[in-house]
Amino acid sequence: MPILECNKLTKTYGGVTALDHIDLAIDPGRIVGLLGPNGSGKTTLIKLAAGLLQPTEGQILIDGKAPSPQTNAVLSYLPERIALSQWMKVTQVLDFFCDFYKDFDRQAAEQMLAQLHIAPNQVLKQMSKGTKEKVQLILAMSRKAKLYLLDEPIGGVDPATRDYILHTILTNYNPDAAVVISTHLIGDVEQVLDEVVFLIRGQSALHDSCENIREQQGKSIDGLFREVFKCWEN
Repeated sequence: MPILECNKLTKTYGGVTALDHIDLAIDPGRIVGLLGPNGSGKTTLIKLAAGLLQPTEGQILIDGKAPSPQTNAVLSYLPERIALSQWMKVTQVLDFFCDFYKDFDRQAAEQMLAQLHIAPNQVLKQMSKGTKEKVQLILAMSRKAKLYLLDEPIGGVDPATRDYILHTILTNYNPDAAVVISTHLIGDVEQVLDEVVFLIRGQSALHDSCENIREQQGKSIDGLFREVFKCWEN
């Protein structure tokens, strides 16, 4: 059974259609790139899966169920913007995650934080943007979730931080889970992906495995996306 399934999923804001009848199925054990330019509907899809938005039409299912507190228990969500209270110390954030999520592995989080020399008593407000991004990613990846939704995890950070983030995703996610990485920085993430979904103007332009794309198209994921995007724009 797919861990994430969309059936004719549609979301409109006023007169603007952000997602237009999306059909999608993502199985466990896959790292999937949700790829598209800014404004293509990536964040809307992830927020619908996380239960932060409601569909206008159609259906979205997490582990066979509509988004709810029950599905949030098996889903780890990394928002595009930093969502932590800036006055909190690292140890207080860890306490909060331990209280809120039964599957949170505090020991794993502490080990990753120690590797970055981030002290438990350090206040988030005193950290650089890149360090805050790393802390938030560590929190998300320290859960034993069935589905990880990572919204633009490498946007707005330097190349070294991008490398750390991708390495952390690869080495810490539950291998029986699915990981969905939303990004417009396709060239930076394609080496870690098993399959991709191209979103353009709220519609699914392509969903295929990276292996099939490289074998059948003879192109990189980034190269094919540029070609497909150009066709849609024309």
